[in-house]
Amino acid sequence: MSELTDDVFLDHLADRLAALPGVRAVALGGSRAQGTHTAASDWDTAVYYRGSEGEFAPRHLRDVGWEGEVSEIGEWGGGVFNGGAWLSVDGRRVDVHYRDLDVVERVLGEARGGRFRIEPLMFHLAGIPSYLLVAELAVNRVLRGEAPRVDGYPDALREAAPAEWWGRAELTLEYARSGNVPLGGRTEVVGAVAVAALQAGHAVLAGRGEWVTNEKRLLARAGLRGIDALLADGQVGLGELVARARELMARAVARAAYQEPRKG
Repeated sequence: MSELTDDVFLDHLADRLAALPGVRAVALGGSRAQGTHTAASDWDTAVYYRGSEGEFAPRHLRDVGWEGEVSEIGEWGGGVFNGGAWLSVDGRRVDVHYRDLDVVERVLGEARGGRFRIEPLMFHLAGIPSYLLVAELAVNRVLRGEAPRVDGYPDALREAAPAEWWGRAELTLEYARSGNVPLGGRTEVVGAVAVAALQAGHAVLAGRGEWVTNEKRLLARAGLRGIDALLADGQVGLGELVARARELMARAVARAAYQEPRKG
């Protein structure tokens, strides 16, 4: 067991990451940044660097000697989530995400203009929006250096994102209704409803002007946990399952459009 308090550990961790060549800023993210963590929660961090300068390299993080896996840049798909490390530091689980400021600044400008992309990412059913990088800037704690500031949820993004996400959810459900239900594929139908629920959850949160950094609490925040009971009820026919799920999602998305955005 480590004898370091959490505060002392975080200071040491931030100092070591900030000392890596090319690192411009270090931020704390996840549940620990938002005060929703438990004692068992991971320590999610991000290192901000400028890729055009060519100074930051994963080998420098690897050379620190912490136990774990350190990916190359782009190894996690090459999109906005472009790599990182899973480490054990002083007996604590630490994730380090690479954040290229050249990409972050571009995505921030796009988000302010209501533009974004949705990219696949392991463990995320609905994928992730490129504006996840902006959400991190809004909710994470900068521990060292300076990162771009985000003042509220962009109006243009709040206008554009709900329709994009809800459109995807409706297409997912329609394909399940027309393609999977007639074949009796319960696994396929249940999977499609689950994916559509996460897509609808993104639509709800975007409609409220609330940031999302992952899917873990998305359904609860969006008021869509009622999907659980539908999926667990084996007596509900497949066609009825899709119809009732769509009704539940549509109500949540419609309500979100009339809510005032949260500050910050």
